[in-house]
Amino acid sequence: MEYDGRPFSGWQRQAAQPSVQQAIEDALARLEPGPFTIAGAGRTDAGVHARGQVAQCDMAKDWDPFRLSEALNFHLKPAPVAIRACARVADDWHARFSAVERRYLFRILMRRAPATLEEGQVWRVMHPLDVTAMREGAAHLVGRHDFTTFRSVMCQAKSPVKTLDSLEIKAVDGPAGPEVWFSLRARSFLHNQVRSFVGTLERVGAGAWAPDRVGAALEARDRAACGPVCPPQGLYLTGVGYPEDPFGG
Repeated sequence: MEYDGRPFSGWQRQAAQPSVQQAIEDALARLEPGPFTIAGAGRTDAGVHARGQVAQCDMAKDWDPFRLSEALNFHLKPAPVAIRACARVADDWHARFSAVERRYLFRILMRRAPATLEEGQVWRVMHPLDVTAMREGAAHLVGRHDFTTFRSVMCQAKSPVKTLDSLEIKAVDGPAGPEVWFSLRARSFLHNQVRSFVGTLERVGAGAWAPDRVGAALEARDRAACGPVCPPQGLYLTGVGYPEDPFGG
């Protein structure tokens, strides 16, 4: 599925707050008697978008996958959520626990004029960024590390040790002006880890931090050593990987 995260308090259902999970569960309840509780592959925060989120649900009726996706999209209107595909899976398959990879993209737009058509879809900064310096700083983060510095104090993960498989940074000629794209890949991420990375690396690109300071911050294992956490706009969950692609892609 894909969704625009701006109207939502995040993926996870919350009392008195709109969520992506609730929007989909409400659409499912229009098709069969509920209640429904769906499980997502990643719990995106408020304002974070998705182009490749995956979720599972148990249905009583033997739905044709295409007809199910069409019916859900009809009942999701006007919420900015789209079911791109549905598929049948084994009873022991789980959207979250069967996943072996999550992929994220973060977009920074570099221009002084306010964003209009891209508002809420990018993080706008008013100064140029040195991509080479940011790549040098990012090299300290790739691999298996204790990422205490780069996780939220509210993170519920049992361990701060994770493996970041890749963090690629490239300059892009975007529709509204020059952009920098951060593409990240790992089995799983800590709460606010991606936004902590990008906010810190932006300081490197702006010249406020030397690239080696990223390595020092990582080794500190101290949240206070992290750079500023960037805003959620510009962050996308772009894909979830499984040992076998349930959608046949």
